[in-house]
Amino acid sequence: MKTYIIFLLILLFTACGGRKTQKPAEEKPILTVSIEPLRYFAESIAGEHFHIICMVPEGSSPETYDPTPQQLVELSRSRAFLRAGYIGYELAWADKLKQNALNVPFFNLSDGVTLIHEEEKTEHPHAGGVEPHTWSSISNAYTISANICRALCQIDPENKEYYMTRMTRLGTRLKQIDEKILAYLNGGERTFLIYHPALSYFARDYGLTQISIEEGGKEPSPAQLKTLINRCKKENVRTIFVQKEFDTRNAEAIARELNLSLIRINPLSYRWEEEMLHIARTLSKSDEMP
Repeated sequence: MKTYIIFLLILLFTACGGRKTQKPAEEKPILTVSIEPLRYFAESIAGEHFHIICMVPEGSSPETYDPTPQQLVELSRSRAFLRAGYIGYELAWADKLKQNALNVPFFNLSDGVTLIHEEEKTEHPHAGGVEPHTWSSISNAYTISANICRALCQIDPENKEYYMTRMTRLGTRLKQIDEKILAYLNGGERTFLIYHPALSYFARDYGLTQISIEEGGKEPSPAQLKTLINRCKKENVRTIFVQKEFDTRNAEAIARELNLSLIRINPLSYRWEEEMLHIARTLSKSDEMP
């Protein structure tokens, strides 16, 4: 009996000791990112050293999102705020967010990205005159990730080598994704229709044409809808992308007219890599690509 009790005590102390060596997420320093794709990149580089939280939950529109009081509290406790750069709520809430987190450094992850400005793209005006969906591009993703790595090295220099190593690993993965996308798009569709123009950088990088159903950020009129249908017929559009944040009725009307299926995508997903490959695979004319 005595031996049995000693054995139980050993197990108890071993279990307690094991729990102490594993730092719970709530005890790690916090990094706040503005949207879910940035959480994917941040976690890929930060690894075990930070707990990453996202301001805009998946399924909400970052153009019009209003942060909750609890999120403002979490931001004030964060080591840094990593923002996409030009999305609607970031610009609208810029002053309030900074006032609420005076000691928190803000990093614009689009620094270094060759931006698409309003004069280059007029179908859908955005706040600040910049196309904000910079993460929907592999080359931009590398720039964004490099900015995250620099931010982490700045706020946590003791682990600089760790972050640099993980950045190198992520860079290799991004190159592999780019090669897969190029293989999918080789000989594939060159023009696609999309409700909200979230793939502008993707289209630019791979020489594609993106046609937006939105007109000036608004629902198209019947005349504009007819013009869209005629253009799609003329350019032999075979793919219509829709996103869950937006009404799909006009896209459904076009799909019926052209006898096409709607393809649902989520450029705001944490599963960024899967989404990029899904988009490229959809535009490919082969079902047997890698």
